[in-house]
Amino acid sequence: MPGDGDMDSMNRVLADLDPTLAADMALPGRPQDHRVVVAMSGGVDSAATAALLVAAGYDVVGITLQLYDHGAATESAKAGGKTCCAGQDIYDARRVAETLGIPHYVLDYEHRFRTQVMEPFADAYRAGETPVPCVLCNQTVKFRDLLETARDLGADALATGHYVRRRQGEHGPMVLRGTDEGRDQSYFLFATTRDQLELLRFPLGGLAKDATRRIAARFGLAVSAKADSQDICFVPTGGYARVVERLRPGALEPGEIVDLDGRVLGRHDGIAHFTIGQRRGLGIAAGHPLYVVRLDPVRRQVVVGPEHALKTPRLRLRGVNWLANDPLPPAGVRLDIKVRSTRPATPATVFGRSDGGAEVVFDTPQPGIAPGQAGVLYQGERLMGGGWISRDDAD
Repeated sequence: MPGDGDMDSMNRVLADLDPTLAADMALPGRPQDHRVVVAMSGGVDSAATAALLVAAGYDVVGITLQLYDHGAATESAKAGGKTCCAGQDIYDARRVAETLGIPHYVLDYEHRFRTQVMEPFADAYRAGETPVPCVLCNQTVKFRDLLETARDLGADALATGHYVRRRQGEHGPMVLRGTDEGRDQSYFLFATTRDQLELLRFPLGGLAKDATRRIAARFGLAVSAKADSQDICFVPTGGYARVVERLRPGALEPGEIVDLDGRVLGRHDGIAHFTIGQRRGLGIAAGHPLYVVRLDPVRRQVVVGPEHALKTPRLRLRGVNWLANDPLPPAGVRLDIKVRSTRPATPATVFGRSDGGAEVVFDTPQPGIAPGQAGVLYQGERLMGGGWISRDDAD
């Protein structure tokens, strides 16, 4: 734990954050009367989350999930890969808990993670989609299964290091974008349900990353300068095609690269190597730039075309999670939508469907819409929900 001087500094930080922290936690009465479970990944964000809550007086318990094989993760880390919830990260989370003087547990979720995240990831690529496994992880093992564990431990809240804000609205809790636009992670939380939000808390939502690192440093936490993970946690070196092949042998079947008229331009080693909008690495020569505009898993074809062929005026969402009190109206509502985590939101009209999906009509046709990605809906800074982008030929 920090010394007296550091604690004085930390108390000043807490005083500055007090309105924000109190709003994000939204627990009545004294902090010491509430147990809060913190999901500790071994990184600086969850470490600073735990530190803030300890300093504020909450009864904090740290939990780290072992999500996949320690040995494989450790070897990957030695090769230069950044990992999450494996090997080194579990060790780092344990050290943070010891420094803070809080209980820490490691739960073996390896089987759940494989069946609920990794295998659907491989199936999506085999089907010509571009999945977002971080959303699936939040939707299943983290916010569904871990929330049950938090309840079993008698916790009043489960806190994570996500950069979003939780506020109490007229009809219950709602999620707002993180204050730091460059760190906002609301895109990855669109599938969080209203029931889950009753227990979830996000203390870092009002902070910038450098402030988070300063908090960790003032507590003497060894991870204060730890680099952020840039890759999918179970694909730490970026070689996702190898993961697909390992999980689904035979998935990387070769096929043809064709243009919009069906003319064969070349061959490929599996559609899992490609994503909509891709330009580089096509392995074909042409007199003008070509982009992947469609993936056909039935014919095993990669369809390429000029840049303008990427633009589409509409899309369909399946499995929509809607966070507003009133249902998504069939007559349509004006919202902003993000079709990839790295893109800004764009205005559209969104129509609710009787099958639990939605139809989205863009104000301006958008390029590179990739089935399997998330379409995340906003009203101003408020996260309204979202769904999975469907293929053109699927309902």
